[in-house]
Amino acid sequence: MTVDHIPSASGLPLIGSMLDLQRGALQAYERARAEHGDVVRFIAGPPGLRATFYAVFSPQGAKEVLATKAADFGKDNQFYEEVRQILGNGLLTSQHDDYQRQRRLIQPLFTPRRVDLYADAIREETRRMTDGWSAAPDGTIDALEETGSFTLRTVARVLFGADADDMIPAVRRGFPILSAHTRRRGFAPVNVPRTWPTPGNIKANAAQAELYEVCDRIIASRGRQDDVADGTGTDLLALLSEAVGEDGDRLDAVEIREQVLIFLLAGHETTATALAFALHLLARHPAEQAEARAEVDRVLGGADPEAADVDRLPYLTMVLKEAMRLYPPAPALGRRNKVDIEVDGRRIPAGSDVILVPWAIHRHPDHWEDPERFDPTRFTEERESARHRYAWMPFGGGPRACIGRRFSMLESVLTLAMILRDHEIEAVDVDVPVEQGVTIGVRGPMRCRVTPR
Repeated sequence: MTVDHIPSASGLPLIGSMLDLQRGALQAYERARAEHGDVVRFIAGPPGLRATFYAVFSPQGAKEVLATKAADFGKDNQFYEEVRQILGNGLLTSQHDDYQRQRRLIQPLFTPRRVDLYADAIREETRRMTDGWSAAPDGTIDALEETGSFTLRTVARVLFGADADDMIPAVRRGFPILSAHTRRRGFAPVNVPRTWPTPGNIKANAAQAELYEVCDRIIASRGRQDDVADGTGTDLLALLSEAVGEDGDRLDAVEIREQVLIFLLAGHETTATALAFALHLLARHPAEQAEARAEVDRVLGGADPEAADVDRLPYLTMVLKEAMRLYPPAPALGRRNKVDIEVDGRRIPAGSDVILVPWAIHRHPDHWEDPERFDPTRFTEERESARHRYAWMPFGGGPRACIGRRFSMLESVLTLAMILRDHEIEAVDVDVPVEQGVTIGVRGPMRCRVTPR
């Protein structure tokens, strides 16, 4: 049965839920689900500057938006437009025929066989990270700072090969500025034009220009190298340059830059977050840490992990899945529906902003017993098969599911295995407040004490 009335989240008379969302959007979503159900309307802002959107908190609703009714939704909302203006029209932001064309050209670069070739780079960068821990005062590190630097270096090597060192400084300087700018504009009820010389626009435009200049320079230099033309290039930039569709279609230099920048964003911040929270949770739960380490010792016998070892480390994989359940790297996903549509039994009018909230879906009490508890065994094969497919969705789903899922899991499992093989981990910061951003944000440090075994 379809229900036309959708309950509204509680708020103040003139500004609705604006303050609740500003103080803590993720917590506001959880309260709304508990009070009003799985589809809730949010109204935020004063009259004349008011934003209205519909938040979806159920696995069934997520399945409909991302999969069974995906053709009726697009990425036409304000947030994706801001990302599009900053990073271009890559896989994350493109739509319709553009997206289908890009996916056909790029999908062959992410086959399991191709992705597994990056295991060497992952291992080398993991050793580089952990070697630096010996100089940490009292053995204390900030898990998110460490994993952020590690995943940036790793994805830069995968993308740019020997040119990675040219790109990393620009990314380190520019991405924090661009992420903050995109978040501000993406969720603001009204924005000034991007061309106005405001301090925020000036900083963001300069950061974007630097990223574009470095990226374009590397791409142009690759176009003059024989390894691109003869098919011997192994980094992703070379493979993107070589990619040819059945009709001879290729990506031009601007399209390659747009894909590379999207991969840099999606390929380092999300995996860094998943890995950091896995470390943080294991540091807080000694029994689970000991079980994961025992599996690593039993499977690896002191050796470095290979790509083939991922399937032989099921408990470690469950640890990562549980970390991504509790702290999904993308805690909210936006779409806009083209037609009046029913989502989980509620009718949403055409042209509405629809927000899927993995943060709340991953804590839904109808699908997760004691949802705040850290329990990797939720992800045994038997328990996973008994659960709704979209009760866990850190990589999205449907035809636009994350193309880099295998790479992210390979990187996370191999790295976590090497860390546990060589170190004991103890939590320094127990409570780590989080917030919604382009990816999940952390307010304050996430410190752990690492002790060599």
